[in-house]
Amino acid sequence: MNDMALVLHNVETYYGKIHALRGVSLEVPRGKIVTLLGSNGAGKTTTLQTISGLIQASSGKIEFYGRDIAKEKAHNIVGMGLIHVPEGRRIFKDLTVKENLELGGFTLKVEALRRKRIEHVFEIFPRLKDRQKQSGGTLSGGEQQMLAIGRAMMTEPKLLLLDEPSMGLAPLIVQDIMRIIKRLNSEGTTILLVEQNAKIALKLADYGYVLETGQLVMEGDSAELRRDERITKAYLGE
Repeated sequence: MNDMALVLHNVETYYGKIHALRGVSLEVPRGKIVTLLGSNGAGKTTTLQTISGLIQASSGKIEFYGRDIAKEKAHNIVGMGLIHVPEGRRIFKDLTVKENLELGGFTLKVEALRRKRIEHVFEIFPRLKDRQKQSGGTLSGGEQQMLAIGRAMMTEPKLLLLDEPSMGLAPLIVQDIMRIIKRLNSEGTTILLVEQNAKIALKLADYGYVLETGQLVMEGDSAELRRDERITKAYLGE
């Protein structure tokens, strides 16, 4: 059995003529949380979009449980169990909470299984259960983030890509979201996390990578990175 859920080998990605990712290589072990740190414009979102097939790598390999998915279409990648929760939530604001979740489980052919998954989401996010008939656009920012994660959970992903889940949220709500991410991981979901709050990300993750202008410049165990003077000065405000 492959212990690596995801492996990138020398991935290069372009936006038109802009060289966005430059030889990125990283590993996400099965059952772990790995975080990708970096300033705005470093290429973190591009990395996630390249993994999930929203942008195609110009070269390199992206192995998901041993299978190279670098040339796969995004919908095929979703079908393999790799789910991307993008920055900015991207829920369907005109649909109800329950309808958003049902769309997240559209690949499930058995209605009873879809209902069971929705109940599991409601058990993790009681607020969503209370608001299941409300349209997504009436939810607070934190509730919309919960709905985006809940929608992703409907497929029981093997690997969850989370892009800036705490962005724009109040500190108490951020704590809720991070507790939920930890719980999902404890239930068996492997996670690659891009997070603006490096302090929180490094407390949550097992391992971290640092990206600067499309290149990885540092990596290590989260505890090791928290102690590194370059990290504390650049990302932890110390």
